[in-house]
Amino acid sequence: MDRLETRELAYFVAVAEELHFGKAAERLGMAQPPLSRAISRLERRMGVRLLERSSRRVALTDAGGVFLDDSRRLLDSLDAAVRRARRVQQPGRLVMAVRPGTASGLVADLVGSAEVGSHDVVFTHDRPAALREGRADVALLCVGTDDLTGLRTADLTEETPFALVPRGHPLARRPVVTVAELGQDANFDAECPAVGFDEIVDRVLLGRLVTVVGSGAAERIPSEVVAVPVSDLPPTRLALAWPEGASSPAVTAFVRSARAAEARRALDAKDTGTAAAMR
Repeated sequence: MDRLETRELAYFVAVAEELHFGKAAERLGMAQPPLSRAISRLERRMGVRLLERSSRRVALTDAGGVFLDDSRRLLDSLDAAVRRARRVQQPGRLVMAVRPGTASGLVADLVGSAEVGSHDVVFTHDRPAALREGRADVALLCVGTDDLTGLRTADLTEETPFALVPRGHPLARRPVVTVAELGQDANFDAECPAVGFDEIVDRVLLGRLVTVVGSGAAERIPSEVVAVPVSDLPPTRLALAWPEGASSPAVTAFVRSARAAEARRALDAKDTGTAAAMR
């Protein structure tokens, strides 16, 4: 069998999602008869019935359901490949997907650093999807909780969880807090909003947000905001990730620079701790 064309996959996905040839044709901007012929031709080429048709309804067969899932993945992968290829026209420039409030200090060191070039950041909770869809070249992921299937990773650092509260908050004077205690605040959101860290801090300052961030972000807060350790959340192992088969000299250099930057930060923290102990 000759290799299928992406156009055929797009036709099938439209019909399978609409379960109506007329609506699918309208969605595709074409007439219904050629669409019906194209689907019939696709089934003959594959030797598989994908759709059950009658005068009243269109339904997916079991084979059609499997083919729909795979067709969506193939089309999404193609779209991602196109987005990644377009970004190659900007040598050395990468897009990194980051969960808001995660490793903010390290991210700030890397993005726009003269050492590693100019990079962009997309703040999103679904970083693996950003990688797979080609919206990002690398992502900062949580080992053990994020889906790493099909991704290459490089361990980077570990963060402990801290709650951010305004200085006048009842929990601000506590040595530690629990998630249950945080949940009693109407403004508590366990997932930081998908915005920049400065905006997160502003919302906390205004008393409109209580949230949990990593220890790297807690280092960057102003004096009006207090970071309180969360006792019943485990530390988070962070790793840089990128799609298998999508590595490039720019990604390799970025991973190397990220590891070096984290090593410097760890050394600086150790030196600071030693100096404080000697005073």
